[in-house]
This record gives sequence, C-alpha cells and structure tokens, in this order.
Amino acid sequence: MTTFYRRLPRFEFVQPKSLAEVLTLLAEHRETAKVYAGGTDLVPLMRRREIPAPDYVIDLKCLRELEGMTYDERTGLRIGPLTTIRTMAESVVVLEHFPALAQAASSMASPQVRSRGTFAGNICNAVPSADSAPALLVFDATILLKGAKGERRVPLDRFFIGPRETVIGPDEVLLEIAVPAPAPESRSTYLKLSPRHSMDLAIVGVAARGALEDGVCKEIRIALGAAAPTPIRAVAAEEILQGKRITAELIEEAATNAITQCSPIDDHRASAEYRCDMVYAMTRRALYRVFLSEEDMV
Repeated sequence: MTTFYRRLPRFEFVQPKSLAEVLTLLAEHRETAKVYAGGTDLVPLMRRREIPAPDYVIDLKCLRELEGMTYDERTGLRIGPLTTIRTMAESVVVLEHFPALAQAASSMASPQVRSRGTFAGNICNAVPSADSAPALLVFDATILLKGAKGERRVPLDRFFIGPRETVIGPDEVLLEIAVPAPAPESRSTYLKLSPRHSMDLAIVGVAARGALEDGVCKEIRIALGAAAPTPIRAVAAEEILQGKRITAELIEEAATNAITQCSPIDDHRASAEYRCDMVYAMTRRALYRVFLSEEDMV
C-alpha cells in the first residue's frame, strides 16, 4: 500500500541574490540541498517522501540571469533553466524551427503545471518517460553545468545515468540547454502514447528528426522514451536509414530494428511486450511524418 503525506518535511528555504551565492550554498551543503525552480517535480517527491528530505531548498526564481530563451540562426536555441514548459510549447521560434520540442512541451501535464514547471526541470528529474528528453536528443542538445570547479558541457546522450539519476554533481547547477540550429530542410516530430495524453506519463515516447536530399537520407535521429532505464537514441535504426534512398520498406526495417534497442519494464501502465510493439508502430509513424507523409502509410 502506498502512503501519501500531506505535509512537506521541514527544511530551510533559501533565496539567493546571485548565481555565485547559489554555487556557494551548493558547495557548502552538497547532498543536503536541493535546487528549486518550478517545483512541480520536487515538491510532490518531497511530500510523498520519495527522496531524502533536504535540509535546504535553494530557490532560483529570483535570478534573472537564468530566465529566458534565445535563438540565433547560427548558434541555435539557448534555453535558460527557468524557461517554463508553456513558453516552449507556445514559442513561435520553437514551433517553426524545433517542432518536436513544442510538441513534447504541449504533451506535458496540465496547463497549470506547464505554466509553473520548467523545461530544464523535466530533464533534471530524469524519469525514463520524460517527454522533453527524446525531443532534445534528436536535436543533439547539450547541457551546460556550472559548479565550484567551473563550467562543463555535457551532450544530452551522456547526461542520464539511470532512472532519476543524472551526471549533475551535488555542487552543480544547470545553466542552459543548448540546441543547435537544424538544417532548413530538416523535419521533426514527437509522438506520445498515454491514456490521457498530457495528463499521464508516456507509456512510450518517440521523437524523430531527418532531412532528405534528392530522396536520400541526409540526416536522421531517432530517440525513445519509456523504452529503457533512460531516454535513448536508437542508433542502429538510424544507421539503416543514413545515406539511403528512403522507401516504405526501409522505414519498416528501421522501425523493426528500433525494437531491438529497447529494454522496457513491465508495470501497471503497460507490459514490456506492449511497449516494444508501440515503439515499432510509433517509430514507423514518426519516420513517415519526417520523410514522407502519414497518408502514404498502409
């Protein structure tokens, strides 16, 4: 039986006035401190006692330098850690250049949570079903972290260690998500399977991004959510398509191969077998959207 708690554990709520103060607090308190941005993941976890109760909760919301999202045609998209999920879902720039990111954002939670929760927080929570992760993976996103020893940039495909585990050190904070500008001819999509769409976690999530040149696959990325202990790239499936003339038969082969990349769990939401079946079906649909059209599917 699951026990639910109404009250939060006791902790000290700290509102630093600068990033330097945040880093000092994290270096001092390390494992006994938690960073707070939107709080839509952290607060429920603390309330249900699913994580050790922190002594300090460090609020980032007053730091203007962590706000905002910028786009440059050469350098791409920069997403600050306080950028809300709603901002990502509704941004004209994101919708135009990074449609899979906008689709992933709009598939998360309720409108109220999207207005409060942060896009960066969704990947920092690091659940295998995180909607933002597959979409960011197909855009080759990187994460900029800053700690007492300086800054380091981590490719997103090396960011996740396991369920609810990332490479972020106890004295580090996420400064930005960097997403390179895609080629003008590239197309992307994110598909989510869940009983109530945004109101439930993904049973399976699939993102794809690709570009064609005279019918030949110039670039392809496929990423899967809720199909392994962490969000993953289906690299072997990508290799089937890369440099080849795209046909229905080739898409079928790549979608079938994507199943071999999976190691999903059995739980109350879906069996591992069903998840694998849906990885095939959704990868196939995503590839048709990117390279051909859904009307071509049979």
